[in-house]
Amino acid sequence: MGKPHPVELQQRVVAHVEAGNTHTSAAARYDVSVKFVNEMVKLKPETGSLSAKPQGNPGGGKLTSHADWVRSKVDAKGEITLDELLLLADEKQISVHRATVGRLLQRLGLTHKKRPASA
Repeated sequence: MGKPHPVELQQRVVAHVEAGNTHTSAAARYDVSVKFVNEMVKLKPETGSLSAKPQGNPGGGKLTSHADWVRSKVDAKGEITLDELLLLADEKQISVHRATVGRLLQRLGLTHKKRPASA
C-alpha cells in the first residue's frame, strides 16, 4: 500500500481551496490529482482532521470468534481435514471457504505437513 501524503501538503491544499481557488488550480499548483484535492476538502469537515485513515485489515476473520470451537474439534478427532471442518462449519451455519479454515488453523498452530519417509 502507498504512503499517505504529508499532513502539511494536505493542509496547504485545503487552505488553497478555502482561499477561493478551484480544485483544479490547487491540484496543478501542488502537483497532486484533482481526486486527492476533492477527498481532502471533504475529509476536513467530516472528521475535523486531515490525518490519514488506517490502512490494511484490522485483523480477525469470520472464524476468529469460533477459534475455540475449531480447536476443540481438532483435539477431539486428532487428525481432521479442511473439508471435514467445512462440514462442521455448516453445522454452525457459517459460510466460509476452505482457505479461510486453513488460515485459521495456521494462526492457531494446528497445521501438519506430511513428509516423505527418509531413506
